[in-house]
Amino acid sequence: MRGLIFILLLVISSGVYAQCNYYYLQNNKTVTMAMLDRKGNQDGKYVYKVSGVTKAGGTTSAKVKSEVFDKKGKSLGGGAGTMQCKNGQLMIDMKMMMNPQQTQQFKNTDVDGKGMFMEYPASLSVGQELNDANFNMDMKSESGMVVNMSIDITNRKVEAKEKITTPAGSWDAYKITYDSKMIMNMGIAIPMKMQMTEWFVPDFGVVKSTSKWGTQELISIE
Repeated sequence: MRGLIFILLLVISSGVYAQCNYYYLQNNKTVTMAMLDRKGNQDGKYVYKVSGVTKAGGTTSAKVKSEVFDKKGKSLGGGAGTMQCKNGQLMIDMKMMMNPQQTQQFKNTDVDGKGMFMEYPASLSVGQELNDANFNMDMKSESGMVVNMSIDITNRKVEAKEKITTPAGSWDAYKITYDSKMIMNMGIAIPMKMQMTEWFVPDFGVVKSTSKWGTQELISIE
């Protein structure tokens, strides 16, 4: 009987983590996203390095470092965050959505951030509305200047299910649209608003996203 109970617990435990195969949770992987301009020409890339993957209490977590490069391969800045998955639901640390070029000047300063995750449910359907997300962080430079950065993601909706292809492969993905507003306040608030479209593959991740500025697409996982 004890052996049977152990087997049942093992099966249940395996099932909890079975839907957490997102590329951001694959230990020691390097994920590269190309940045394309509005004409489709590559003018840079994002490189994400995954480490420290742990599994506890039904939650899989990973540390992810990001770095952005221009088309000549010059580093423009980087950041870090935590990705999580619980019962198949992916939770993306919104610090990863900050523009590295804007925050690079504050990399050696005091940072006080109230973290928030953007959630992707384990089960999606066309017409489904997804939860909003927001993030707020204060940064203080060595000179004493204080900058507040906030990101608000609203009106998230699953518009369609489509076949999507990038240099990394082809998938049946859900097309999700949302509104993004980023504000950097340095005494004067500087807002940046965008309408975003992304293609999300359940149990894998976002493989492509577009805005008026251009496109990002997955090109490799190594």
